[in-house]
Amino acid sequence: MAINNPYDSYRQNSVMYAKQGDLTMMLYNGAINFVKQGAEYIGQKQIEGASNALIRAQEIISYLTETLNWEYEVSNNLGALYFYINRQLAAANINKDREMLDEVLDLLEDLRQTWREALDRANSPGS
Repeated sequence: MAINNPYDSYRQNSVMYAKQGDLTMMLYNGAINFVKQGAEYIGQKQIEGASNALIRAQEIISYLTETLNWEYEVSNNLGALYFYINRQLAAANINKDREMLDEVLDLLEDLRQTWREALDRANSPGS
């Protein structure tokens, strides 16, 4: 019988019971972490690790794209940005280009910060 890792259980429960806005924040954090890992692996010449991390980041961005509500104009803009990010991640993965990852990282950190501000406004009293 396998012993469950308490951290894995906590993380799974966090995702299962997160509010929609918090889940989006978790996804941004995950994408950022995988891009950072990919860049680190590229620097260490660990090609397989870099590829796996960047593919995980792409999967997160694809999920964010799939969950957009296309009835809103902002979704069209986000969709285009997510498409660009995914394309850059794929190219960075193929070319093992850390500079492309720096650009993607800047974009994702800006998106995360904007999302954090939106959550803070939505959760503030009187909103």
